[in-house]
Amino acid sequence: MPKSMKIEKPQAAPRNVVEGKLDASGHKFGIVVSRFNSFITERLLASAVDALRRTGAKDDDISIVRVPGSFEIPSAARALAETGAVSAIICLGCLLRGETSNYEQICAEVTRGIGQSAQETGVPHSFGVLTCDTLEQAIDRAGLKAATRASKSLWRR
Repeated sequence: MPKSMKIEKPQAAPRNVVEGKLDASGHKFGIVVSRFNSFITERLLASAVDALRRTGAKDDDISIVRVPGSFEIPSAARALAETGAVSAIICLGCLLRGETSNYEQICAEVTRGIGQSAQETGVPHSFGVLTCDTLEQAIDRAGLKAATRASKSLWRR
């Protein structure tokens, strides 16, 4: 071995590490999903259910609550958390800037409400509310553009 080559040993594993694992089996999940911008939110819902199934959740362990818009997500999430029937809640919605002046206020209140519900109930809430300037951005973030490209390439074969 050349003298200029330095051989190192791997670093010791950290001792007090807390890690999660992707195992949904045995847990109950609530999904609160907005009907508004359903073109996007239905894709988010399908992906969330798929992820839960792939990690061991059974369909009977998944409850879906539909609300009119993203503004209603926090109150529905809190009501679901307070039932004690779920281990975690997935919040899904899509807010587009559009031409109205209330975009920032709605985004802030939805974000604050979901966080506050998680803190006060002790039930973990995931934040899956897209906040986009354009529909194209929402399509990209929901994975619809990639899915469209993939399906087009299958048809060309």
